Amino acid sequence: MSVLTDLDDVLAARAGERIVVGVTGPPGSGKTSLARGLTDHYRRLHGDGFVGHLPMDGFHLADRVLAQLGRSERKGAPDTFDVDGYIALLTRVIGADRDVYAPDFDHSAGEPVAAALVLPATAGLIVTEGNYLALDGRWSPVADLLTRLYYVDAPTRLRRNRLVSRHVAAGRSTEAARAWVENVDEPNAALVANTRDRADLVVDGTAPLF
Repeated sequence: MSVLTDLDDVLAARAGERIVVGVTGPPGSGKTSLARGLTDHYRRLHGDGFVGHLPMDGFHLADRVLAQLGRSERKGAPDTFDVDGYIALLTRVIGADRDVYAPDFDHSAGEPVAAALVLPATAGLIVTEGNYLALDGRWSPVADLLTRLYYVDAPTRLRRNRLVSRHVAAGRSTEAARAWVENVDEPNAALVANTRDRADLVVDGTAPLF
């Protein structure tokens, strides 16, 4: 079953409700592409006010906080996010009857940006994306807040190449980018891979949405 067919069925079965779709998967798998594709698709069908996009990346701890905690060299690991803040906002938006403002992540600056996104009060669909939506521990409440969870998968070599290119675009040398992928991104990917079986549907991160 395709992700669009699955989500269309969920929306039809729960018409009039606000549903929350989670998009997870390892770094570089194509989560953001799928989340944005779904957001754009349902906005075209139902209007801008029908969909809200909530990226987990907006809850990155700021660089100065990571430095204080001694976690700068592991940025992107599960304990480098404001987990409680993400869960609180996700909980809030499920029952909100007014617009909710959410943080985004500025990849050029490498920092979160407060109140950069609007989750409309009229939204019937919230799409949230991130690596750790099905993780245990402090992340475990997230799964109970999701109506549907999609896991985006892609071949390791492709993911790694995407990540190296992303880090180089952000200002790292190719050598430093490869080292970061090996020492930071791939251990995180291994954690996320353990949550694959918890998804309602596994999506091919190399395939087009349509």
